[in-house]
Amino acid sequence: MRGLLFTSSKASSPSHSSTHSPARTPVTTPHHRTFSASLQEEDLLYAEQVITRWDLDSPFYSKLDYLFTGDRRQARQFIKSVNNLQSAMHLLVSESASSEKIIHAQKLMQIAMKRLEKEFYQMLSANRDVLDSESVSNRSSRARSIVSDDDNASEEDDRVSMSGTMVSDGDRVSVSEMVMADLKSIADCMIGSGYGKECVKIYKILRKSIVDETLYNLGVEKYSLNQLNKMDWEVLEPKIKTWLYAEKIAVKSLFSGERILCDFVFSSSEKIRESCFSEICKERAIALFEFPELVTKSKKSMDRMFRTLDMYNAISDQWPEIEMIFSFKSMAAVRTQAVASYVKLGDAVRTMLADFEAAMQKEILKTPVVSGGIHPLTRYVMNYLVFLSDYSEALSDILADWPLEVHSPLPESYISYTNSDESSSISARFAWLVLVLLCKIDAGAELYKEVAQSYLFLVNNLNYVVSKVSNSNLRLLIGEDWLVKHEQKLKQYAENFERMAWSKVITSLPANPTVENLPIESARDSFRRFNLEFNDAYRKQSTWIISDSKLRDDIKISLSKRILPAYRGLYEGYRGCFQGVDSVVKYAPDDLGNYLSDLLHGTGAPGSVNGSSHLSSSSLSRGH
Repeated sequence: MRGLLFTSSKASSPSHSSTHSPARTPVTTPHHRTFSASLQEEDLLYAEQVITRWDLDSPFYSKLDYLFTGDRRQARQFIKSVNNLQSAMHLLVSESASSEKIIHAQKLMQIAMKRLEKEFYQMLSANRDVLDSESVSNRSSRARSIVSDDDNASEEDDRVSMSGTMVSDGDRVSVSEMVMADLKSIADCMIGSGYGKECVKIYKILRKSIVDETLYNLGVEKYSLNQLNKMDWEVLEPKIKTWLYAEKIAVKSLFSGERILCDFVFSSSEKIRESCFSEICKERAIALFEFPELVTKSKKSMDRMFRTLDMYNAISDQWPEIEMIFSFKSMAAVRTQAVASYVKLGDAVRTMLADFEAAMQKEILKTPVVSGGIHPLTRYVMNYLVFLSDYSEALSDILADWPLEVHSPLPESYISYTNSDESSSISARFAWLVLVLLCKIDAGAELYKEVAQSYLFLVNNLNYVVSKVSNSNLRLLIGEDWLVKHEQKLKQYAENFERMAWSKVITSLPANPTVENLPIESARDSFRRFNLEFNDAYRKQSTWIISDSKLRDDIKISLSKRILPAYRGLYEGYRGCFQGVDSVVKYAPDDLGNYLSDLLHGTGAPGSVNGSSHLSSSSLSRGH
């Protein structure tokens, strides 16, 4: 009812005074002024009763009493009284009322603003747990409805405490909504009454401390380039991992929540919204996004590739949110810093990829792997490429304007472009790097004196390359045609190994001894030649290895099929002819099978070598 009466007085009085000429009739003017004066006195009296009840300087005031922590109807009543007081003050000034009334109204307003300042501070500081970013982002629309429907708030809402004490998860939602609604009501009231500066100062101080504290708890620190340059990778990498986690939380939760809360509480003034958010978040956001750029400026090495790509992806994935959250003109420096780091990270990836290729090109295999196993260079390069292929989307963007430059084109049909044009550049890059490695493997095979061991080396290393391509994203990048071609080449290498390593053993046996009816001396010669060649082959290959168990078993099965049937026929046909101390029969067929089964395991650890690659395999450890 008072609202209706006050609205009528507010609307009628200015309208009346503005539409009539200064020379008003003596009959109507006194009547109008008497009516206005009565409304003014009524509003001032009502405001004085409500406001002085919560006067901080009153001897009857308890420091434990807060408007918004008990019966919230009193809080709404207080806000209404202040708004009515403000309207009454405007009316007093417009009608040139006595200075005593204006001074009295101003004193009441000061009392009210002092009260609201305290309430605003208490509400922000005591309700930090329900003003967390997640709650804010989920509840801003509901809080807005509470503000609009405040006059019709339910009795249940009135009984909810806002003291910031522990609340259940179910209550947290409603508490968060009402705290936001009350903060907005106070801010609107103070700003409308000309005390926005005091309100904003409190808000900035408290919310900035929360942002600082949250980032500190997330492990975000500010570093100089000199500090980062002095850090070993074992020290720097954990800090990058911390940044990756913190950046995600900061963008999706912390800064986003602060922007939402700031926009909601100060929705009545865009200028205040921007000022508050900028002062609270700008400095810390710039420092957060500056870290990746500083990392790229520090000393570079190939072992930093994957963390660099992780930071690149972090900014890329969240750029839409970054652009939206920091959309204010005053926050352009944050967007600029994020873009600068993004560009520098891409440049660093290109530099490290070029360094990786150059290191491969310069690598010279000088010492053969003793067992004919997988060379450390093969392991390092393929694991590096497999990890890189996990970042194919990012690399496609980074390499889009950096075409592959080689002195000669890739061999025809070396790569099948089954992907889109955007990915052709990265596909060619990976195919080229694999080709460089295969050329190094071919050169390494030439280091062996035994041709059979050269093929064994090729079998082990090409099988490792094919296996890595087949079981990773490299398969999609390089293509199925490449895989089929090199699987066929691997099969040919395995056949060549069998032929060169065991041809003398195989040819020492008659093709079909039971049919040929060999003379005794010819059979004796066959046994002697077989023993000699088998012993020689076994001795040489006792230290050789095939690292892949399936490939090893396949080769052993193939050898068994080519050796054991012929030997068994010779053994069963002529064993009785050679007995005693001069017997030339040294192996039973089953024993021979056991000897073959023991081969190609190596004498030491699989792939043990004398030489090693200059490329450090430790750089492949990403810590994922």
